[in-house]
Amino acid sequence: MSVLSALQSVTDRIAERSAGTRQAYLDACKANMRPGPRRVRLSEGNLAHASAACPVLEKTQILGASWPNLGIVTAYNDMLSAHQPFERFPDLIKTAARNNGATAQVAGGVPAMCDGVTQGRDGMELSLFSRDTIARSTAIALSHDCFDSVIHLGVCDKIVPGLMIAALRYGYLPHIFAPAGPMPSGLTNPEKARVRQQFAAGEVGRDVLLAAESASYHAPGTCTFYGTANTNQMLMEVMGMQLPGSSFVHPNTPMRDAVTTATVARAVAITNMTDDFTPACDVIDVKAVVNGLVGLMATGGSTNLTIHLSAIAASAGVRITWDDYADISRIVPLICKIYPNGVSDVNHFHAAGGMPFLIGELLREGMLHDDTKTVAGGEGLHEYTKEPVLADETVSWRDGPTETLAPEILTTVSEPFRADGGLSLMSGNLGRGVMKVSAVKPENWMVSAPAIVIDEQDDLIAMHKRGELERDFVVVLRFQGPQANGMPELHKLTPILGLQQDKGFRVAMVTDGRMSGASGKVPAAIHMHPEALVGGPIAKLRTGDIIHVDGGTGTVRAVDVDFDSREVASAPVRANLSALGMNMFAPQRAVTSDAESGASTLGDMPLMTVSTASIAAE
Repeated sequence: MSVLSALQSVTDRIAERSAGTRQAYLDACKANMRPGPRRVRLSEGNLAHASAACPVLEKTQILGASWPNLGIVTAYNDMLSAHQPFERFPDLIKTAARNNGATAQVAGGVPAMCDGVTQGRDGMELSLFSRDTIARSTAIALSHDCFDSVIHLGVCDKIVPGLMIAALRYGYLPHIFAPAGPMPSGLTNPEKARVRQQFAAGEVGRDVLLAAESASYHAPGTCTFYGTANTNQMLMEVMGMQLPGSSFVHPNTPMRDAVTTATVARAVAITNMTDDFTPACDVIDVKAVVNGLVGLMATGGSTNLTIHLSAIAASAGVRITWDDYADISRIVPLICKIYPNGVSDVNHFHAAGGMPFLIGELLREGMLHDDTKTVAGGEGLHEYTKEPVLADETVSWRDGPTETLAPEILTTVSEPFRADGGLSLMSGNLGRGVMKVSAVKPENWMVSAPAIVIDEQDDLIAMHKRGELERDFVVVLRFQGPQANGMPELHKLTPILGLQQDKGFRVAMVTDGRMSGASGKVPAAIHMHPEALVGGPIAKLRTGDIIHVDGGTGTVRAVDVDFDSREVASAPVRANLSALGMNMFAPQRAVTSDAESGASTLGDMPLMTVSTASIAAE
């Protein structure tokens, strides 16, 4: 089926806007493509260093340059549940590579921090900047220039975007992602949220809260709610960067190992030593980016992707704005209910039909571009309507379901949960931001109330403990933008705000900080820019100003405020910046772009290029 005209119009608009940058990107990639194994250009000394520690068979093949050499970039650590399963992957990949006539080496590791561990702590202020640190770390791993294809091991919030940004900077190489999968379902997410609110209200103790949290986060794998990590996995499939149906297979299972083995086979099959050469620059184009935006809206995905997808697209020379997100949100209905949009988790979504049904349904309704190149090869995005099946430890793909098995979790375009994607572009005299309205009841979308203006999360917590929040209010939490303190997530306040809303008070939040994929039932205009530190309007607000927030109309404004007559508030003095290394990131804070542009510290750096003359000389 052809793509809906409205969606094609947005695609054409992005393509026209990006024409110059996209062509410059493709030209840079083309200039870096070379025939045969890349390592044949290394000197004998270079090559000896690159193979010195290899087993005899691998060393022979690397020195002989007859087999492709795969680079593994891993986010493994054994502290974080989502990345702990990657401990086994390098050996599995190396064995699979040998069985497919290739070698594989761990090219490098990248940091993987967890927002769940740092939530509400100083370390959260490094979270967003870890994305670009991951991109730089990946660049260092690939700088040896001796890999013919790259396998990325990463799952969570900033890790996949960071890996993707680097993969696209090295877009002249094939790149493929091998996920680890979600943990089994534990304590339900609504029950966890209920206990958190009880704790905030003083109704239960810390022991009850800890027991609930531990029953929710309890095993290797990603968290099971539909936050940024699982949104990343959806995007990697709908954008064609990992194998069909691979996102939500549990870790440490025969199916997971078989899918990983198949991923290695594809990594070998798409090198430039075959007839199916598939560099990343050919996979991620304007249509793939639009498909990612569609997937984000159809599933009610993480608001963090309004930052990360912009940065990913820019690395491929594609320029998108929040207007593109908003327009696609109006076109694409919400057809998934996964917590926090519903009560079910990603395991239920997967069992209900998962990615094969989702992509098939959107393709049938003309809401995805099918004519895209993917790492799976075959018939464009239609390959992703298939699901993996296991027989004798070998995986194959069959047609996925065309009917949902749980319409309360995964429905059709003709009977959606919402007529739109549930993401609102917020604008007005306070700037531009976004709101995830899909998780907010319509009766709570609009709030007009006096502002409580604060510069630290703990200020509102103190007010709550003093009983000063028993009223309608809009908390304006400022100086939380990327240039101010790295744009931390602000879930520390969610239980308090949810509690007051449940009491019948009209409450909302306006902030230049983040709320992420767990953005919940309280209306929040987030990612506001210009941020307070650069003189944005929220830096001129005062407690008591009437703030109007309406997710339905996309409005966020101060009522009857004369901004010209007011001074810009001073940023709070940050104490003890050296405690967890925040002072090391001062240069990044100084140069980061705004949230709509991707909150990037990388700038418009070109690809690692070599002159065409030097290539010819080789």
